[in-house]
Amino acid sequence: MNQIAVVQNNAGSDIEANKAQLAILIADAASTGAKVILLPEMCLCMDGSQYHHIAENTEYTAWFAHQAQHYGVWLLVGAIPQLCPDGDPRVRSALLVLNEQGEQVSRYDKIHLFDVNVGDSQGRYAESERFAPGSELLVVDSPAGKIGLAICFDLRFPEHFQALRDLGAEIFVVPAAFTYTTGEVHWQTLLRARAIEQQCYVVAANQCGWHDTKRQTWGHSQIIDPWGKVMTELDHDMGVTSAEIDLQRVQDVREKMPLLRG
Repeated sequence: MNQIAVVQNNAGSDIEANKAQLAILIADAASTGAKVILLPEMCLCMDGSQYHHIAENTEYTAWFAHQAQHYGVWLLVGAIPQLCPDGDPRVRSALLVLNEQGEQVSRYDKIHLFDVNVGDSQGRYAESERFAPGSELLVVDSPAGKIGLAICFDLRFPEHFQALRDLGAEIFVVPAAFTYTTGEVHWQTLLRARAIEQQCYVVAANQCGWHDTKRQTWGHSQIIDPWGKVMTELDHDMGVTSAEIDLQRVQDVREKMPLLRG
C-alpha cells in the first residue's frame, strides 16, 4: 500500500503569495508519508490575464519540479497553463506529472472545457476563450498504481473515465477549481459515481474560498475508494488530507462485482 495526499489551496492573482501558500501545503502533504501528492487545478494562479505569462516562463514548472525533488515525491501539478504544441495562440490547461527526481513523466491537457453559465456571481464561464482543448487520454504508472488523468469539468463525462479504465487505470485523479454553486450539489455525487462505475480510487483536489470578488470554489477535496466510500474529506478551508491506496482493494471489488464481462 502507498499513501497519496491531496492539497486544497486558495489561489488568487498574486503568484508569489500562492507559491508561498503551496510550499507550506506541499510540505504538510509530504509529512504524511505520501509518495504521490495531487494539487488543484490552476493552483498557481486564478487570474486569467496572467496565464500566457505563466505558460511562457519555465521558471514556474521548474519551481514545482524542485518541490518534487526536495521532498522525494511524485507531484501532480493539478493544472498549470502551458503553451499549445500546435501553435494555437491560446494556452492549454495542463496536468503535469513530476517524479521524485523532478522530471516530467507525463502531461495531460484538459479535454472538456468549462463553457457554461451556472448562475453564480461570476455568471458566465468561457474557458475556450483562453484555453485550447487537448485530445489525448493518459494513464501513468506511479508509486501508488496506474493513474488515469482528468481535470475538473472532465468529471461530468463518464466515457472519459471508462476509457481510462480500459487503458488500465486503478486510480483517477481529478484536480479542480469546482465552483461553490455547482460543487455544493454535484461535486461529491459525480466523484462517487466515477468511483463506483469504474471500480477505481478517485483522488480529488479542489480549490476553496473566494479568489476575487466574483469567483468562489467549493473545496471538499477528498479520496474515495473503489466501492464509492469516502475515505477522507476536507471542508471549505485550505489544508491537506491523505489515505492509503490498496490496489488489492481494486481487484477485490472488481472480482466480486464484475462489471466488464466482455
